[in-house]
Amino acid sequence: MAGKGIKTQDWAAFREEAQRMLEAALDQMQQAAERPWQPVPEDIDARYAVTAEAQGPQAAVDRIIRDVLPYHGGNTHPRFWGWVQGSGLATDLIASVAAAAVNANMGGRDHGANYMERAVVDWTRRKMGMPEGASGLLVTGTSQATVIAFQAARLRVMKDLRKRGQGGVRLTAYAGEGVHNATLKAVELLGIGSDNLRKVPLKDGQIDCAALAAMVAEDKAAGALPFLVVGTAGSVDLGLYDDLNALADAASELGLWLHVDGAFGAWTRIAAEPWRSLSDGIGRADSIALDFHKWMYVGYDCGMALLRNEDEHRAAFSARPSYLEGAERGLAGGEPWFCDYGIDLSRGNRALKIWTALETYGEAAFSEAITGNCALAAYMAAQVEAQPEMALGAPVVSNVCVFTARSDLAPEKQSEVNARVAQTLQESGEAVFSTTRSQGRVMLRAAITNHRSREADVAAAVAAVAREAAV
Repeated sequence: MAGKGIKTQDWAAFREEAQRMLEAALDQMQQAAERPWQPVPEDIDARYAVTAEAQGPQAAVDRIIRDVLPYHGGNTHPRFWGWVQGSGLATDLIASVAAAAVNANMGGRDHGANYMERAVVDWTRRKMGMPEGASGLLVTGTSQATVIAFQAARLRVMKDLRKRGQGGVRLTAYAGEGVHNATLKAVELLGIGSDNLRKVPLKDGQIDCAALAAMVAEDKAAGALPFLVVGTAGSVDLGLYDDLNALADAASELGLWLHVDGAFGAWTRIAAEPWRSLSDGIGRADSIALDFHKWMYVGYDCGMALLRNEDEHRAAFSARPSYLEGAERGLAGGEPWFCDYGIDLSRGNRALKIWTALETYGEAAFSEAITGNCALAAYMAAQVEAQPEMALGAPVVSNVCVFTARSDLAPEKQSEVNARVAQTLQESGEAVFSTTRSQGRVMLRAAITNHRSREADVAAAVAAVAREAAV
Protein backbone atom coordinates (compact mmCIF):
# COMPACT_ATOMS: atom_id res chain seq x y z
CA MET A 1 0.00 0.00 0.00
CA ALA A 2 2.96 2.33 -0.53
CA GLY A 3 1.98 5.88 -1.38
CA LYS A 4 -1.43 5.64 0.33
CA GLY A 5 -2.61 7.39 3.46
CA ILE A 6 -2.20 10.95 4.68
CA LYS A 7 0.31 12.72 2.52
CA THR A 8 0.81 16.21 1.12
CA GLN A 9 1.34 15.40 -2.55
CA ASP A 10 1.94 18.91 -3.84
CA TRP A 11 3.72 21.19 -1.38
CA ALA A 12 3.71 24.10 -3.80
CA ALA A 13 -0.08 23.99 -4.10
CA PHE A 14 -0.46 23.52 -0.35
CA ARG A 15 1.82 26.49 0.34
CA GLU A 16 -0.33 28.66 -1.95
CA GLU A 17 -3.52 27.69 -0.11
CA ALA A 18 -1.89 28.17 3.30
CA GLN A 19 -0.85 31.67 2.29
CA ARG A 20 -4.39 32.39 1.08
CA MET A 21 -5.73 31.20 4.45
CA LEU A 22 -3.19 33.40 6.24
CA GLU A 23 -4.33 36.47 4.30
CA ALA A 24 -7.97 35.71 5.09
CA ALA A 25 -7.15 35.32 8.77
CA LEU A 26 -5.24 38.61 8.81
CA ASP A 27 -8.21 40.33 7.15
CA GLN A 28 -10.51 38.85 9.78
CA MET A 29 -8.40 40.32 12.56
CA GLN A 30 -7.66 43.67 10.96
CA GLN A 31 -11.33 44.18 10.05
CA ALA A 32 -12.74 43.02 13.41
CA ALA A 33 -14.79 46.21 13.81
CA GLU A 34 -16.59 45.43 10.56
CA ARG A 35 -17.37 41.82 11.45
CA PRO A 36 -19.76 41.57 14.42
CA TRP A 37 -21.57 38.44 15.48
CA GLN A 38 -24.35 37.37 13.16
CA PRO A 39 -26.92 34.59 13.40
CA VAL A 40 -25.82 31.39 11.70
CA PRO A 41 -27.71 30.43 8.53
CA GLU A 42 -30.39 27.78 8.69
CA ASP A 43 -28.34 25.38 6.56
CA ILE A 44 -25.23 25.59 8.73
CA ASP A 45 -25.40 21.88 9.61
CA ALA A 46 -25.34 20.97 5.93
CA ARG A 47 -22.45 23.36 5.28
CA TYR A 48 -20.38 21.69 7.97
CA ALA A 49 -21.22 18.12 6.99
CA VAL A 50 -18.07 16.02 6.68
CA THR A 51 -17.52 14.68 3.18
CA ALA A 52 -16.27 11.13 2.70
CA GLU A 53 -13.89 11.86 -0.16
CA ALA A 54 -10.83 14.08 -0.15
CA GLN A 55 -11.56 17.59 -1.40
CA GLY A 56 -8.05 19.01 -1.26
CA PRO A 57 -6.70 22.13 0.42
CA GLN A 58 -8.27 24.62 -2.00
CA ALA A 59 -11.78 23.37 -1.28
CA ALA A 60 -11.12 23.32 2.46
CA VAL A 61 -9.87 26.93 2.46
CA ASP A 62 -12.82 27.99 0.30
CA ARG A 63 -15.25 26.52 2.82
CA ILE A 64 -13.45 28.03 5.81
CA ILE A 65 -13.52 31.51 4.28
CA ARG A 66 -17.16 31.17 3.24
CA ASP A 67 -18.68 29.17 6.10
CA VAL A 68 -16.39 29.43 9.15
CA LEU A 69 -14.92 32.92 9.42
CA PRO A 70 -18.23 34.82 9.13
CA TYR A 71 -19.99 32.86 11.89
CA HIS A 72 -17.75 33.51 14.87
CA GLY A 73 -18.78 34.13 18.47
CA GLY A 74 -18.49 37.90 18.20
CA ASN A 75 -15.94 38.46 20.96
CA THR A 76 -13.37 39.94 18.57
CA HIS A 77 -15.64 42.95 17.89
CA PRO A 78 -14.85 46.20 19.79
CA ARG A 79 -18.43 46.50 21.07
CA PHE A 80 -18.56 43.00 22.49
CA TRP A 81 -18.88 43.07 26.29
CA GLY A 82 -21.05 40.00 26.86
CA TRP A 83 -20.27 37.62 29.70
CA VAL A 84 -16.49 37.76 30.39
CA GLN A 85 -14.84 36.82 27.13
CA GLY A 86 -11.44 37.80 25.83
CA SER A 87 -10.93 39.43 22.48
CA GLY A 88 -7.89 37.63 21.09
CA LEU A 89 -4.64 39.11 19.76
CA ALA A 90 -3.04 39.32 16.35
CA THR A 91 0.00 37.60 17.85
CA ASP A 92 -2.13 34.51 18.45
CA LEU A 93 -1.92 33.89 14.73
CA ILE A 94 1.88 33.92 14.73
CA ALA A 95 2.03 31.70 17.83
CA SER A 96 -0.54 29.27 16.45
CA VAL A 97 1.38 28.82 13.21
CA ALA A 98 4.57 28.05 15.12
CA ALA A 99 2.74 25.76 17.57
CA ALA A 100 1.15 23.80 14.73
CA ALA A 101 4.50 23.36 12.98
CA VAL A 102 6.24 22.09 16.12
CA ASN A 103 3.25 20.15 17.54
CA ALA A 104 4.74 19.93 21.03
CA ASN A 105 3.29 17.65 23.69
CA MET A 106 3.79 19.62 26.90
CA GLY A 107 3.30 16.64 29.19
CA GLY A 108 7.02 16.29 29.72
CA ARG A 109 10.38 15.27 28.26
CA ASP A 110 13.27 17.56 27.36
CA HIS A 111 12.35 20.06 24.67
CA GLY A 112 12.23 23.82 24.45
CA ALA A 113 8.50 24.39 24.86
CA ASN A 114 8.55 23.13 28.46
CA TYR A 115 11.21 25.69 29.37
CA MET A 116 9.04 28.40 27.84
CA GLU A 117 6.08 27.33 29.98
CA ARG A 118 8.26 27.51 33.08
CA ALA A 119 9.30 31.03 32.10
CA VAL A 120 5.65 32.06 31.67
CA VAL A 121 4.71 30.48 35.00
CA ASP A 122 7.55 32.31 36.72
CA TRP A 123 6.56 35.66 35.16
CA THR A 124 2.98 35.15 36.35
CA ARG A 125 4.13 34.13 39.82
CA ARG A 126 6.07 37.36 40.15
CA LYS A 127 3.19 39.49 38.91
CA MET A 128 0.84 37.87 41.43
CA GLY A 129 3.33 38.35 44.27
CA MET A 130 3.79 34.67 45.08
CA PRO A 131 7.15 33.59 46.51
CA GLU A 132 10.00 32.12 44.49
CA GLY A 133 9.53 28.38 44.17
CA ALA A 134 5.76 28.54 43.79
CA SER A 135 4.36 26.12 41.25
CA GLY A 136 2.20 26.66 38.20
CA LEU A 137 0.56 24.89 35.29
CA LEU A 138 -1.13 26.15 32.14
CA VAL A 139 -4.58 24.61 31.74
CA THR A 140 -7.76 25.08 29.71
CA GLY A 141 -9.07 27.75 32.06
CA THR A 142 -10.10 28.65 35.59
CA SER A 143 -12.55 25.74 35.83
CA GLN A 144 -9.74 23.19 35.44
CA ALA A 145 -7.36 25.26 37.56
CA THR A 146 -9.91 25.25 40.38
CA VAL A 147 -10.14 21.45 40.37
CA ILE A 148 -6.35 21.18 40.51
CA ALA A 149 -6.09 23.61 43.43
CA PHE A 150 -8.92 21.99 45.40
CA GLN A 151 -7.37 18.54 45.01
CA ALA A 152 -4.09 19.80 46.45
CA ALA A 153 -6.03 21.46 49.30
CA ARG A 154 -7.74 18.15 50.12
CA LEU A 155 -4.43 16.33 50.35
CA ARG A 156 -3.18 18.83 52.91
CA VAL A 157 -5.83 17.62 55.36
CA MET A 158 -6.16 14.02 54.10
CA LYS A 159 -2.70 12.65 53.35
CA ASP A 160 -3.94 9.21 52.21
CA LEU A 161 -6.71 10.58 50.00
CA ARG A 162 -5.28 9.28 46.73
CA LYS A 163 -5.12 5.71 48.03
CA ARG A 164 -8.13 5.47 50.33
CA GLY A 165 -10.50 8.12 49.07
CA GLN A 166 -12.48 10.57 51.13
CA GLY A 167 -14.59 7.86 52.75
CA GLY A 168 -17.03 9.14 55.33
CA VAL A 169 -15.16 12.36 56.05
CA ARG A 170 -17.31 15.44 55.55
CA LEU A 171 -15.09 18.17 54.14
CA THR A 172 -16.50 21.69 54.11
CA ALA A 173 -15.46 24.59 51.88
CA TYR A 174 -16.47 28.23 52.12
CA ALA A 175 -17.09 30.95 49.54
CA GLY A 176 -18.97 34.21 49.34
CA GLU A 177 -22.47 34.47 47.92
CA GLY A 178 -22.20 34.81 44.14
CA VAL A 179 -18.97 32.82 43.80
CA HIS A 180 -18.25 31.60 40.27
CA ASN A 181 -19.84 28.34 39.19
CA ALA A 182 -16.37 26.83 38.68
CA THR A 183 -16.13 26.47 42.46
CA LEU A 184 -19.44 24.63 42.65
CA LYS A 185 -18.46 22.31 39.81
CA ALA A 186 -15.13 21.54 41.45
CA VAL A 187 -16.61 20.48 44.80
CA GLU A 188 -19.15 18.32 42.99
CA LEU A 189 -16.57 16.73 40.69
CA LEU A 190 -14.22 15.94 43.57
CA GLY A 191 -16.97 14.26 45.57
CA ILE A 192 -17.09 16.92 48.29
CA GLY A 193 -20.68 17.72 47.40
CA SER A 194 -22.42 21.01 46.74
CA ASP A 195 -24.15 20.93 50.14
CA ASN A 196 -20.70 21.21 51.69
CA LEU A 197 -19.86 24.40 49.85
CA ARG A 198 -21.00 26.84 52.50
CA LYS A 199 -22.03 30.29 51.25
CA VAL A 200 -20.69 33.00 53.53
CA PRO A 201 -22.69 36.25 53.80
CA LEU A 202 -21.16 39.35 52.27
CA LYS A 203 -20.57 42.62 54.05
CA ASP A 204 -20.16 45.60 51.75
CA GLY A 205 -19.70 43.19 48.85
CA GLN A 206 -16.96 41.16 50.55
CA ILE A 207 -16.82 37.94 52.56
CA ASP A 208 -17.70 38.66 56.19
CA CYS A 209 -14.73 37.12 58.02
CA ALA A 210 -16.57 37.08 61.35
CA ALA A 211 -19.42 35.11 59.78
CA LEU A 212 -16.84 32.77 58.20
CA ALA A 213 -15.28 32.04 61.60
CA ALA A 214 -18.69 31.32 63.11
CA MET A 215 -19.59 28.92 60.28
CA VAL A 216 -16.27 27.07 60.60
CA ALA A 217 -16.83 26.65 64.35
CA GLU A 218 -20.37 25.41 63.74
CA ASP A 219 -19.22 22.85 61.17
CA LYS A 220 -16.41 21.58 63.37
CA ALA A 221 -18.89 21.08 66.20
CA ALA A 222 -21.05 19.05 63.82
CA GLY A 223 -18.12 16.73 63.01
CA ALA A 224 -17.06 18.24 59.69
CA LEU A 225 -13.51 18.97 58.56
CA PRO A 226 -13.28 22.54 57.22
CA PHE A 227 -10.40 22.77 54.74
CA LEU A 228 -10.82 25.57 52.19
CA VAL A 229 -12.04 29.12 51.69
CA VAL A 230 -12.42 30.73 48.27
CA GLY A 231 -11.77 34.43 47.82
CA THR A 232 -12.93 36.30 44.76
CA ALA A 233 -10.85 38.73 42.73
CA GLY A 234 -13.41 40.06 40.28
CA SER A 235 -16.90 38.61 40.79
CA VAL A 236 -18.77 37.49 37.71
CA ASP A 237 -21.84 39.69 38.08
CA LEU A 238 -20.44 42.96 39.43
CA GLY A 239 -16.65 42.79 39.30
CA LEU A 240 -16.31 42.87 43.10
CA TYR A 241 -13.22 41.94 45.11
CA ASP A 242 -12.91 40.36 48.53
CA ASP A 243 -10.52 41.93 51.02
CA LEU A 244 -7.84 39.37 50.30
CA ASN A 245 -5.51 40.48 53.09
CA ALA A 246 -8.28 40.12 55.67
CA LEU A 247 -9.25 36.77 54.17
CA ALA A 248 -5.65 35.56 54.27
CA ASP A 249 -5.47 36.48 57.97
CA ALA A 250 -8.73 34.64 58.63
CA ALA A 251 -7.66 31.55 56.67
CA SER A 252 -4.42 31.38 58.65
CA GLU A 253 -6.24 31.66 61.99
CA LEU A 254 -8.86 29.08 61.00
CA GLY A 255 -6.44 26.60 59.42
CA LEU A 256 -8.00 26.88 55.95
CA TRP A 257 -6.39 26.72 52.53
CA LEU A 258 -6.98 30.08 50.80
CA HIS A 259 -7.85 29.80 47.13
CA VAL A 260 -8.48 32.91 45.03
CA ASP A 261 -10.72 32.83 41.98
CA GLY A 262 -8.96 35.42 39.86
CA ALA A 263 -10.28 34.29 36.48
CA PHE A 264 -10.15 37.80 35.08
CA GLY A 265 -9.74 40.06 38.09
CA ALA A 266 -6.32 38.82 39.17
CA TRP A 267 -4.87 40.89 36.34
CA THR A 268 -5.51 44.15 38.15
CA ARG A 269 -2.09 43.30 39.63
CA ILE A 270 -0.57 44.90 36.54
CA ALA A 271 -3.11 47.75 36.22
CA ALA A 272 -2.64 51.32 37.44
CA GLU A 273 -4.17 52.63 40.63
CA PRO A 274 -6.82 52.75 41.94
CA TRP A 275 -7.63 49.39 40.34
CA ARG A 276 -4.36 47.67 41.23
CA SER A 277 -5.19 47.87 44.93
CA LEU A 278 -8.35 45.81 44.41
CA SER A 279 -6.27 42.62 44.32
CA ASP A 280 -3.89 43.49 47.17
CA GLY A 281 -3.10 40.37 49.18
CA ILE A 282 -3.60 37.91 46.32
CA GLY A 283 0.02 36.75 46.65
CA ARG A 284 -0.75 35.43 50.13
CA ALA A 285 -3.08 32.77 48.73
CA ASP A 286 -2.26 29.06 48.76
CA SER A 287 -3.58 28.86 45.20
CA ILE A 288 -4.83 31.15 42.46
CA ALA A 289 -6.87 30.28 39.39
CA LEU A 290 -6.67 32.77 36.53
CA ASP A 291 -7.13 33.06 32.78
CA PHE A 292 -4.98 34.55 30.06
CA HIS A 293 -7.82 34.25 27.54
CA LYS A 294 -9.91 36.84 29.38
CA TRP A 295 -8.11 39.95 30.61
CA MET A 296 -4.76 39.17 29.04
CA TYR A 297 -6.59 38.90 25.71
CA VAL A 298 -4.76 35.85 24.28
CA GLY A 299 -6.71 33.34 22.22
CA TYR A 300 -8.69 30.47 23.70
CA ASP A 301 -8.02 28.41 25.61
CA CYS A 302 -5.43 29.46 28.15
CA GLY A 303 -5.66 29.48 31.96
CA MET A 304 -3.30 28.80 34.84
CA ALA A 305 -3.25 27.20 38.27
CA LEU A 306 -0.71 28.78 40.63
CA LEU A 307 0.10 27.03 43.91
CA ARG A 308 2.31 28.40 46.66
CA ASN A 309 3.80 25.04 47.67
CA GLU A 310 5.26 22.97 44.85
CA ASP A 311 5.53 19.85 47.01
CA GLU A 312 1.79 19.95 47.74
CA HIS A 313 1.02 20.59 44.08
CA ARG A 314 3.12 17.67 42.87
CA ALA A 315 1.87 15.32 45.59
CA ALA A 316 -1.69 15.79 44.38
CA PHE A 317 -1.03 14.49 40.86
CA SER A 318 2.37 12.86 40.43
CA ALA A 319 2.11 9.40 38.89
CA ARG A 320 4.83 7.95 36.71
CA PRO A 321 4.28 4.40 35.34
CA SER A 322 7.25 2.56 33.89
CA TYR A 323 6.66 3.74 30.33
CA LEU A 324 7.00 7.34 31.53
CA GLU A 325 10.19 6.95 33.51
CA GLY A 326 12.57 9.87 33.20
CA ALA A 327 16.26 9.77 32.41
CA GLU A 328 19.36 11.79 33.24
CA ARG A 329 19.93 12.68 29.61
CA GLY A 330 18.26 12.37 26.22
CA LEU A 331 14.65 13.17 25.38
CA ALA A 332 13.37 11.44 28.53
CA GLY A 333 15.15 14.06 30.66
CA GLY A 334 13.89 17.56 31.36
CA GLU A 335 12.53 17.05 34.87
CA PRO A 336 10.15 18.12 36.26
CA TRP A 337 7.43 17.01 33.85
CA PHE A 338 4.18 18.97 33.76
CA CYS A 339 2.10 15.77 33.71
CA ASP A 340 2.98 15.42 37.41
CA TYR A 341 1.15 18.65 38.27
CA GLY A 342 -2.28 18.22 36.72
CA ILE A 343 -4.85 16.03 35.04
CA ASP A 344 -3.52 15.93 31.48
CA LEU A 345 -0.69 13.82 30.14
CA SER A 346 -1.15 15.18 26.62
CA ARG A 347 -1.00 18.98 26.66
CA GLY A 348 -0.87 21.62 23.93
CA ASN A 349 1.54 24.53 23.81
CA ARG A 350 -0.39 27.38 25.46
CA ALA A 351 2.75 29.12 26.69
CA LEU A 352 3.75 30.17 23.19
CA LYS A 353 0.67 32.40 22.85
CA ILE A 354 1.47 34.22 26.09
CA TRP A 355 5.19 34.51 25.43
CA THR A 356 4.66 35.80 21.89
CA ALA A 357 2.18 38.41 23.09
CA LEU A 358 4.40 39.66 25.90
CA GLU A 359 7.48 39.76 23.70
CA THR A 360 5.61 41.57 20.92
CA TYR A 361 3.64 44.19 22.85
CA GLY A 362 5.46 44.43 26.18
CA GLU A 363 4.03 44.25 29.68
CA ALA A 364 3.23 47.98 29.76
CA ALA A 365 0.77 47.59 26.87
CA PHE A 366 -1.25 45.05 28.84
CA SER A 367 -1.21 47.27 31.90
CA GLU A 368 -2.53 50.17 29.82
CA ALA A 369 -5.22 48.00 28.21
CA ILE A 370 -6.49 46.60 31.52
CA THR A 371 -6.45 50.05 33.11
CA GLY A 372 -8.26 51.39 30.06
CA ASN A 373 -10.98 48.75 30.36
CA CYS A 374 -11.68 49.81 33.94
CA ALA A 375 -11.76 53.45 32.89
CA LEU A 376 -14.22 52.55 30.11
CA ALA A 377 -16.55 50.86 32.61
CA ALA A 378 -16.53 54.07 34.65
CA TYR A 379 -17.17 56.04 31.46
CA MET A 380 -20.09 53.76 30.61
CA ALA A 381 -21.52 54.36 34.07
CA ALA A 382 -21.33 58.11 33.46
CA GLN A 383 -23.05 57.69 30.08
CA VAL A 384 -25.81 55.65 31.72
CA GLU A 385 -26.35 58.20 34.48
CA ALA A 386 -26.59 60.96 31.86
CA GLN A 387 -29.62 59.22 30.35
CA PRO A 388 -32.77 60.29 32.25
CA GLU A 389 -34.48 56.89 32.09
CA MET A 390 -31.45 54.67 32.77
CA ALA A 391 -29.96 53.73 36.14
CA LEU A 392 -27.01 51.71 37.41
CA GLY A 393 -27.73 48.40 39.08
CA ALA A 394 -24.65 48.75 41.31
CA PRO A 395 -21.61 51.02 41.59
CA VAL A 396 -18.85 50.23 39.10
CA VAL A 397 -15.86 48.79 40.99
CA SER A 398 -13.64 47.46 38.22
CA ASN A 399 -14.55 46.62 34.62
CA VAL A 400 -18.20 45.56 34.96
CA CYS A 401 -21.13 47.92 34.44
CA VAL A 402 -24.67 46.70 35.21
CA PHE A 403 -27.64 48.92 34.44
CA THR A 404 -31.28 49.10 33.47
CA ALA A 405 -32.44 50.83 30.32
CA ARG A 406 -35.76 51.97 31.82
CA SER A 407 -35.66 52.67 35.55
CA ASP A 408 -39.03 54.41 35.27
CA LEU A 409 -40.85 51.11 34.66
CA ALA A 410 -42.04 48.44 37.08
CA PRO A 411 -39.42 45.72 37.81
CA GLU A 412 -41.11 43.07 35.65
CA LYS A 413 -41.40 45.46 32.71
CA GLN A 414 -37.78 46.56 33.15
CA SER A 415 -36.73 42.93 32.87
CA GLU A 416 -38.67 42.53 29.63
CA VAL A 417 -37.20 45.68 28.10
CA ASN A 418 -33.62 44.90 29.11
CA ALA A 419 -33.79 41.34 27.76
CA ARG A 420 -35.31 42.57 24.49
CA VAL A 421 -32.74 45.33 24.06
CA ALA A 422 -29.85 42.91 24.62
CA GLN A 423 -31.16 40.51 21.98
CA THR A 424 -31.97 43.26 19.47
CA LEU A 425 -28.55 44.86 19.65
CA GLN A 426 -26.83 41.48 19.40
CA GLU A 427 -28.77 40.64 16.26
CA SER A 428 -28.20 44.06 14.69
CA GLY A 429 -24.46 43.79 15.28
CA GLU A 430 -24.37 47.15 17.08
CA ALA A 431 -23.23 45.90 20.49
CA VAL A 432 -23.22 42.81 22.68
CA PHE A 433 -24.37 43.11 26.28
CA SER A 434 -25.22 40.07 28.35
CA THR A 435 -27.80 40.13 31.12
CA THR A 436 -27.81 39.37 34.81
CA ARG A 437 -30.18 39.74 37.74
CA SER A 438 -29.76 42.57 40.20
CA GLN A 439 -32.27 44.22 42.54
CA GLY A 440 -34.85 41.60 41.56
CA ARG A 441 -34.82 42.35 37.84
CA VAL A 442 -33.00 41.44 34.64
CA MET A 443 -30.40 44.07 33.83
CA LEU A 444 -27.95 44.75 31.04
CA ARG A 445 -24.37 43.89 31.85
CA ALA A 446 -21.11 44.89 30.19
CA ALA A 447 -17.93 43.09 31.23
CA ILE A 448 -15.23 45.05 29.45
CA THR A 449 -12.31 42.73 28.77
CA ASN A 450 -11.83 43.95 25.22
CA HIS A 451 -8.62 45.71 24.18
CA ARG A 452 -10.28 47.02 21.00
CA SER A 453 -13.00 49.02 22.80
CA ARG A 454 -12.88 52.83 22.88
CA GLU A 455 -15.02 55.61 24.38
CA ALA A 456 -16.76 56.09 21.03
CA ASP A 457 -17.89 52.45 21.14
CA VAL A 458 -19.34 52.89 24.62
CA ALA A 459 -21.13 56.11 23.75
CA ALA A 460 -22.64 54.60 20.59
CA ALA A 461 -23.75 51.46 22.45
CA VAL A 462 -25.46 53.36 25.27
CA ALA A 463 -27.20 55.57 22.70
CA ALA A 464 -28.41 52.43 20.90
CA VAL A 465 -29.75 51.06 24.20
CA ALA A 466 -31.67 54.31 24.78
CA ARG A 467 -33.10 54.18 21.27
CA GLU A 468 -34.29 50.57 21.54
CA ALA A 469 -35.62 51.02 25.09
CA ALA A 470 -37.85 53.84 23.89
CA VAL A 471 -39.64 51.60 21.40
